[in-house]
Amino acid sequence: MAERRKTANARKPATRRTTRKTARKTTARKASSNRWSQRVTRESDALDLKQGVFKLTSAKKIAASLKRSAEHSSRRKAGAYRSALSMLTFYINRAGKTLPKTQGERLQRAKGELKRQFGKD
Repeated sequence: MAERRKTANARKPATRRTTRKTARKTTARKASSNRWSQRVTRESDALDLKQGVFKLTSAKKIAASLKRSAEHSSRRKAGAYRSALSMLTFYINRAGKTLPKTQGERLQRAKGELKRQFGKD
């Protein structure tokens, strides 16, 4: 009987296992690329933020923490007030529609409070 030879074009059909692995890899890669704003908040040259600063319960506490971070940061390029305000605005803009209404209002009040704490009335 004649033996069958494998040709270069003959391929094995894809198994479920390989397909699942491939799918997981692409979703993991996609998720990490979508979180660029999180990386900016963490590694920005604007200032070194205390973790969870935007989740604080009071506008005064948020403004005070931003002010403290801006004044002590050695990585900022602009003035302390400008750096703190730009980071707050960046967070508000990037959160967009996913930001709960109460937290959005609190962050807007924090802008005014930040202005008062820096004496920019």
